[in-house]
Amino acid sequence: MVERLRQYRERTRAQNRPPTIQTFKNLPIVLANILILFAGTVALLQAYPHFTTRELTRDLPPEDSAPADPAADPDIPSPLQAPIEDTDPPPVVTFRPPSPPVSHAPTLVPSHAPTPQPVSVLYRKVAGIPVYIATIDLKDPETFLHIGLAKNAPQANSARSTKGDEAFVHLVRRNRAALTLSGTFFSMDRQKRVMGNMVAGGQFLKFSPWENYGTTLGLRVGNQPEMITARVQGKPRWQDHWFSLTAGPRLLSQGKLWINPKKEGFTDRAVMGSAIRSAIGFPKSGHKLLHVTFLKPVSLKREAEIMRYLGCYEAMNLDGGTSLAIAKGNRILKSPGRNLTNVITVYDTQFPAPKHLKVSWYGFQNSDILAFQDASNP
Repeated sequence: MVERLRQYRERTRAQNRPPTIQTFKNLPIVLANILILFAGTVALLQAYPHFTTRELTRDLPPEDSAPADPAADPDIPSPLQAPIEDTDPPPVVTFRPPSPPVSHAPTLVPSHAPTPQPVSVLYRKVAGIPVYIATIDLKDPETFLHIGLAKNAPQANSARSTKGDEAFVHLVRRNRAALTLSGTFFSMDRQKRVMGNMVAGGQFLKFSPWENYGTTLGLRVGNQPEMITARVQGKPRWQDHWFSLTAGPRLLSQGKLWINPKKEGFTDRAVMGSAIRSAIGFPKSGHKLLHVTFLKPVSLKREAEIMRYLGCYEAMNLDGGTSLAIAKGNRILKSPGRNLTNVITVYDTQFPAPKHLKVSWYGFQNSDILAFQDASNP
């Protein structure tokens, strides 16, 4: 028993004894073995980079077993999940000979800017109101305004004589104008009398010295426009007008709203209420006319506000309602609901004015007989 106790004490002292020099001598060998093992592991991972630690330790299935399903086993990478490499070919470098010296001489470049049209029509919405805006260049030498009458009558309908009315499409075809627009008011009785005095081609189509209703748009020498309200400013000098048409009520005077239908002699509720309308006006410079066709009902005040917004300095209302009509060339943009007695026609380079109209215009500019001869033999 004593011997066993002595042996037990010897073993206990050996286990608790601090490390000796011999132990430290073996440490380099141990570290070298660890480094060799680590290097081997790294080399194996580099040789098989797509393996994971879990795959390296996976038990291989027997040879006669079915192949693994990538969809059933999330640990097996699917080809659709693999990153797609950029397989584009490398850029091709092309070597070119040196360019010749650049000449600094000026080069003429043809201009492709569109040529302004003397007569144009634009459809747009202004303050939510659909409109056709016709622009007429009064300074273009090929711009001529005229008045077309129903059944090609030489005189406008009056209390003494009448030719009745005519379908708008017939008026468009016969006049062959760049623009054909509804003109002034006419009565609904058998005579279908037109309102106010009327001048076209420097000649009266209708004249009465007692006419003093509404507002008159007149073109003087050089196509200079003017607008006169007879009961406020006095009667126009119609003999000074190459073109003259009376309608109303007036909408603008010197850039300000001026709406006094009763003062002009209007009593019809259809004129003073809300309706589809047309209006004509010009800016302060007087170099063009603006004709606007309103395709939705508007009041006179709203009509005046839109005309001023579009740049008019003077403006007046024209015939509207069931008479509202506009055609661009042979194309009817808005057909009236009834036959008409008169229309405004506008000619330009594409739809030239008749020769007799040009002759009378040149004669109106200069009463000298030589002007007539030069105009008749261009």
